[in-house]
Amino acid sequence: MRITKKPSFGRQHIKNVNRLKKSGWRNPRGRTNKLRLRNRSRGFLPHPGYGTPKRLWGLHPCMLSEMLVSNIDDLKRVNKAKQAVRISSTVGNRKRFDIQNKAAELGLKVLNPKKIELKKLKEKIKEKPAEKPKEHKHEEKK
Repeated sequence: MRITKKPSFGRQHIKNVNRLKKSGWRNPRGRTNKLRLRNRSRGFLPHPGYGTPKRLWGLHPCMLSEMLVSNIDDLKRVNKAKQAVRISSTVGNRKRFDIQNKAAELGLKVLNPKKIELKKLKEKIKEKPAEKPKEHKHEEKK
């Protein structure tokens, strides 16, 4: 299936007025508005024909569906031919490193990889001081 690039649907005068450049599509409403009257030189109006084909809905641009992973056990359920892995944002660096390595072993594509140097990660873990138990205020000190 060939995917064609859609035109940018900008509102009227988007090229001339700076404050409109950040805004998205607004439907033209004026009685004599040339964009509403579909004057070719004014730009394009969005129509259903510009939509994505149904069988491509929900797919990543690499033509794989995304699977959210938060631990190594989730990698076992991924279909390599049809799915790509996205690591959850709540996963820390230590666990992310393990998930990325396991995904590489299994030949899975990770959509949001992160460069993690294991040496720096181990140093940070060693530098963390041991937590002391907190004393309660109402207890008497002897």
